[in-house]
Amino acid sequence: MALEILLTNDDGIDSPGIRALYDALSAVANVTVVAPRSDQSAVGRSISHEADVFDHELGYALEGTPSDCVVAGLAELGPEPDLVVSGCNGGANLGEYVLGRSGTISAAVEAAFFDVPAIATSLYVPATGDRSFDEIVLESESFAEATRITSFLAEHALETAIFEHAAYLNVNVPMPDGAPADVEITRPSKRYEMDATMNDGSIRLRDRVWEEMDPGSISDPPGTDRHAVVNGRISISPLTAPHTTNHHETLEHLVERYRSRRR
Repeated sequence: MALEILLTNDDGIDSPGIRALYDALSAVANVTVVAPRSDQSAVGRSISHEADVFDHELGYALEGTPSDCVVAGLAELGPEPDLVVSGCNGGANLGEYVLGRSGTISAAVEAAFFDVPAIATSLYVPATGDRSFDEIVLESESFAEATRITSFLAEHALETAIFEHAAYLNVNVPMPDGAPADVEITRPSKRYEMDATMNDGSIRLRDRVWEEMDPGSISDPPGTDRHAVVNGRISISPLTAPHTTNHHETLEHLVERYRSRRR
């Protein structure tokens, strides 16, 4: 039987990244697209009580979030998939702090709660010269590296025991640069450098981590996702969902103190 894939994203169904993945994955699987009708970046696992659905040349466009799309695709709109793929996001999703923030990753996490393996794929787009990330135009060719690795993983990962140990794979890919990039199995970076400044009655939030993406000076250690991608390698982080519980005797002692007060 042919591989069944549910494909979604958070950039919206008309973004070049999902089109590139759709074309590549369709060569190895039956692909059902259920994706947001508009950009839903950084919405995390937000869910809607109701979301309008529209026919689209790729599949279905939902007036909702990536998590809405996964629930709708798995429960109603598509055949039962073997795999959920989310992406390809225009912009990397690196570090522990983005795992709950990214709509791309949140779609994969939503699939994990359905016990469906998932892959979230994002493209690292470095700023060049005076152009900021938002000014860089991505074409279908920009996703060549991302479609290559995602198609390979989609076609072969289910044959292995990968998803017996990981609920989903967070894949971050550099821009194409000639020969195919090497691949590194990584862990999410622990760096977190958000701050906020007040200006004329409004607060501006700033992610300082993204200001330090120079391969020669990046402080993230080898083995992390940021270190791998900045140095031109594909990062694959095998992750679990839901989050695990870390049981400590210190918490038991604190609870016992609370109980003693009730006696």
